[in-house]
Order: sequence, then C-alpha cells, then structure tokens
Amino acid sequence: MKLDFKTKFCYGIGNLGYGTIAQTVNNFIMFYGTSVLGISGTLVGIAVAVSVFWDGISDPIIGHISDKHDNKVFGKRLGFMLVATFGMVLFNILLWLVPINTSDGIKFIWLLVGLISLETFCTMFATPYVALGIDLVPDYQEQSKLQGYKTVFFILGMIMPSVLMFIFMPSSGGEQSQFMQTGYVNIAYVTSMLGLICGIICIVGTIKKVQKTYKVRKVKKLKVNSVNSFFNIFYTFFLALKKENYGPIIIGYSVALISTAFLCSVGLHLFTYAYHFTSSQIALLMTILFISAIISQPFWIYLSNRIDKKPALKISLIIVLIGIGLTAISFIFRNYIENIASFYVVLSCIFVCGFGTGALYSLPISMYADVITMDRLKTKENNSGIYSGFMTFAYNIANSVALLILGVLLDLIKFNSAEPVQAISVQNWLGCIVFIGCAISIALALAIFSKYNLKRSDVLKAKLKHKDIN
Repeated sequence: MKLDFKTKFCYGIGNLGYGTIAQTVNNFIMFYGTSVLGISGTLVGIAVAVSVFWDGISDPIIGHISDKHDNKVFGKRLGFMLVATFGMVLFNILLWLVPINTSDGIKFIWLLVGLISLETFCTMFATPYVALGIDLVPDYQEQSKLQGYKTVFFILGMIMPSVLMFIFMPSSGGEQSQFMQTGYVNIAYVTSMLGLICGIICIVGTIKKVQKTYKVRKVKKLKVNSVNSFFNIFYTFFLALKKENYGPIIIGYSVALISTAFLCSVGLHLFTYAYHFTSSQIALLMTILFISAIISQPFWIYLSNRIDKKPALKISLIIVLIGIGLTAISFIFRNYIENIASFYVVLSCIFVCGFGTGALYSLPISMYADVITMDRLKTKENNSGIYSGFMTFAYNIANSVALLILGVLLDLIKFNSAEPVQAISVQNWLGCIVFIGCAISIALALAIFSKYNLKRSDVLKAKLKHKDIN
C-alpha cells in the first residue's frame, strides 16, 4: 500500500511544528536557566529532569489511551493531536516569560511547572503522531519513505531555533547576545505560531486517510490491545524489552540520543565559554549540523534499501564517532589558532557529525515500525500507540537521568553563570563532558543495535503469510 505525496507531506509537516518547539527547549533551557536566569545548574537539572521523566511516564499512557480511543472523525490519534497543538502553543510562550527579577525559588517553580505542562502536551501530540505514521502505512519500503518525510521536517524543526537565534540574538562587535531574555521570548512567539500552523495542516491533511482506515478497522474488526490498567502498561513495557528485536531498538535508540542531551544542553555553554563564539556563530554551527542531517536523508534511504537498515545504521554511528573525534581534536588545539579559523574547523567537524546523525533520526524509527508491524501481523492486535509510547518512554527516562547529571556536573566543575569568562579548568571540563559523553553514548548504542536481527526478507515473508492489516 502506497501513500500519495499530499498525505506524506501533511503528515511530515506535523513534525516541523512539534520539532521546533521541542528543540527550542532542548537547545536553550539549560543555558537559559543557568546563564540568563542565574539559577544553579543542579536546580535547572532537577526541573528539566523531572519534566522529562514525567514526559516518559506519560508516553505509554497516552499511547494506550489513543489505542483504545476510536471515532469516525478523528480516528485513534488526531483528536489528541488537536488538543495538544493548542496546549503546546500556550505553554511554550509561558515557559520563557519567567520573571527575571524574582527569587531563585520562584524561578525554579516557574520553570518546573512550565516544563511539566509543556511536556504533557508535547506527549499528547508526539506519541499519537508516531503511532499515526505506523497506522497509515505498514509496508516495509513505504514506511522508510514516510519516515524520510517525517525526519526531514523534524530536522527542519531542529534548525529553526538556530535560525531564530541568528535573527533575534544578532551579534554586533563580538557581543554575546545569548544572555538577553528578550531574544528567547521572541523566539517562543514564532515557534508557537509555527507549531499551531503545522499542527493544523497535519491534522487536516491526514484526516481523510484516517477516516478511511477507520472504516477498514470496522470491517476487519481489528482488536485493540488487551492492556487494561496503569500498572499493566509498564509491566507490558518490561515484557516488550524481552521480546525479540524490541529491546535492541528501544534501548539502543534511547542510549544513542543521550548524545543529543550532552550536545544541546551543554553545547551552548561549551561554544560560548570555551570557544568564545558569538551567538551568530553558534546559530550557524547548529544550523549546519541539522542541514547536513537533512542532506544525508536520501543517502541513508538509498543505503538502507541497498544493504538493509541495520548495516546502514551501524555505518552512520561510526561516522558520528569520527565526527566527535575530529571536533574533540579541534577543542584541544583551539587556543593555538585564531577564533575565525577555529570556527571553520569546528564547522567542518559538525557537518560530519550531522551527516551521520541523519540516519539516527529516521532508521531506528523505521526499524521499530517494522517490529510493531510484524507483531501486528501475528497477533492481529493494534498496539501501535502503546508501543510507540514505549519508545519515547525509554528515551525520556534515559534523557532525564542524563540531564540531571549534567546539571549537577555544571556545579561540580564550578561553573559560575555570573562570570562572563570561565576558568580554563572549567572550559576543559565542559569539553570533556560534551565529547566523552557523546562518544560513550554512540559507542554503546552501536553495540546494542548489533543485537537487532530483523531483515527485509523476514518482513516480506511475514506479509506473504498474513493478510495486510491497517
């Protein structure tokens, strides 16, 4: 079964709005909390970790509820996505309006409540959204193509905060304008508007296809998963980890993306205080990182079709490790070359990292969709929502722990947000945190993904034995 271009485009663009809002928080919140609001790294780490932990807990719950929910207008997923779109827009703005001249306690509570609220609506959008993609097209090759559309828009969303940083935090005379709250608030207004527009387009553009699949489900009487309670949801999660191929994808993906927590949360500190780059230079670095990930998408789709998904993913992770190593070398010799030369060296290394990372944003999701499809063919139960929630649940739990550790580490290395210039020892520790953290997470993910053994031939054989299910 193939999807037309319009449906793929409309589905994919939903990831642009959501991705922009999510990446804005990922990129800036740690730096914003410590260097703009002046809160300790530990408190900011706690606020972020708690919100991400809640995000992880709520993912399978929302997925399970959406599996059980079904109606002829919005199907299983679109009603949740509609409510979530408006919630994300509102709390994305409120989050950045922290009263800057109040006590650290009030700032902490504002951040904590704002992050938890925003993460709740992000979950309500993202988990049904991922499940929607699996529902729309269970075909092996078409799933890769759909994930390609989704990934391109998501990476565009990841680029947007950097572009908006360049626009709303312009550097003049070497000034580091990332210390001003106004820029973050203006960025929030734009990202919220983009989230609203893209969310509506996604819902309107896929609703006819959803209504058609609703009718098919009624005719085929496809069962809903049998998980019936809160505790059973998480018991099912641990059972899923023991299933063949579920564990390697869920854990491998979660471990691999910890590297983004290190880069996004502490990378802004690293480039500001160690490399002494301006906000415009940092924005360009992050833009190039994600542009190279977009450019790489056709290559990874071609390579996965040529040699299958797992070998292509392993090659991509090796490329990321090479990029991390090259960037670490540039960090070691940063004081021996001029700032502008150092910038272009780092820019080249970041391009390599981005090219490899491109596969990480699409192939594991596509592989996971194949595993869920195989399970659906065998059991004739639609578990797309809850199993999609398991993927993000594991990632967010791992991410919350990493972010809490990062917040504590900033205090342990004696990072002082009141000082515009950090001690050399602090600069060196920032580099160690980013490069060693990223390298360890990617290397571990490479080892874990190697245990995945589902091949294209396995999926095709299963489809010959079982009638295709929507």
